[in-house]
Amino acid sequence: MPLPMKLCAITLDCPDPQALAAFYQQATGLEPHPKSDADFAGLNSVDGLFIGFQRVDDYRAPRWPDQSVPQQFHFDFEVEDLDEAEALLLELGAGKPDHQPNEDRWRVLTDPAGHPFCLVSR
Repeated sequence: MPLPMKLCAITLDCPDPQALAAFYQQATGLEPHPKSDADFAGLNSVDGLFIGFQRVDDYRAPRWPDQSVPQQFHFDFEVEDLDEAEALLLELGAGKPDHQPNEDRWRVLTDPAGHPFCLVSR
């Protein structure tokens, strides 16, 4: 029987919390947490989910799809138009790995700290 738990926060390791929070804030429109600082920054959603970004010394970015430094996790974001969303996110500082397993259905991008995330067609 599962515990009565609700996901309330997701925290990502990164080298620059404020920069990564700014990237995701621009990409999602989530509100910056008022107590964000250089060591820990966050974003709040209206449904209560908190996304945190914590500074890690000697951070090593994931190497997707190579597993020498595993991806650790990834976000999936539903979008209406894959091409439009990809172009906007690349402008904001996302990267696009060469390996794209199924570009018609989803796109794999990386945030400025190297975490892979996917855009999924609705």
